[in-house]
Amino acid sequence: MALLTPLLAFLYHLPQVYKWLLKPYYIASLFMSGAFLLIRKTPGICEHLSTQREDGNSCDFDWREVEILMFLSAIVMMKNRRAITVEQHVGNIILFSKVANVILFFRLDIRLGLLYLTLCIVFLMICKPPLYMGPEYIKYFNDKTIDEELEKDHRVTWIVEFFANWSPECQSFASVYADLSLKYNCAGLKFGKVDIGRYSEVSKKYRVSTSPLSKQLPSLVLFQGGKEVMRRPQVDKKGRAVSWTFTEENIIREFNLNELYQKFKKLGKTKGEKSERPNESVFSPVPEEEEPETETISAMDTESKKDK
Repeated sequence: MALLTPLLAFLYHLPQVYKWLLKPYYIASLFMSGAFLLIRKTPGICEHLSTQREDGNSCDFDWREVEILMFLSAIVMMKNRRAITVEQHVGNIILFSKVANVILFFRLDIRLGLLYLTLCIVFLMICKPPLYMGPEYIKYFNDKTIDEELEKDHRVTWIVEFFANWSPECQSFASVYADLSLKYNCAGLKFGKVDIGRYSEVSKKYRVSTSPLSKQLPSLVLFQGGKEVMRRPQVDKKGRAVSWTFTEENIIREFNLNELYQKFKKLGKTKGEKSERPNESVFSPVPEEEEPETETISAMDTESKKDK
């Protein structure tokens, strides 16, 4: 059962995985991840490589290379236990595969190791993972508009994500945050994002560190009445983020999204009813039953005057 669940999840997301893998970034990443495997198994090249196998077969892995690959598999499995999206699973596999390739190439030949490491650095500087381009109800802020929008209407509750484009965690979380905005966005509950990797003044003002060591990216902050109410992940006294998993279930529970959405949905209905009532009173005709009432009242007045 433990193996069946991830297999079914993978098959469910298989069409989406194909779309990602067909992008140039992932094609190049997968090629670099399997570079050592290709060189070790390609006829005409593997015969010229050194090996520590007893049989002298340089086209097969030796015991040390198998040990490194097994250790890599264990690390990937541990990291993927906390992954929340398929992108994170694929990203972890690519990342640690490149690390293993660096070790294997340096062990095989220091020249090949330096060449592969240089290619990884150039690839990291030139190629960026594709950004999420799906549907969303999210407003993007800059260093000038974020304060204006939060203070514009205190009746509106904002959930703002502080992110950086270079952070893999933020890129993986983009689809989850977009899905939440599609489900819970309404007149009184809105979603926003600000790139603090680009606007450093915003990161200082709202105390969100952009350092990879702080592990504060991404950060979700709930604003009510223009003031911060809560944030995840929380930050301890030393300025380090408390470990927290950005799953959709955790965000819905911690930020009470179901309660907030129902609350503002009811408020929207009551506001709509109140706005309709004055129009009805202005444009509704006077009921005909009021005329005999006025006649009876005037008749009673005349009778009372006659009696006097």
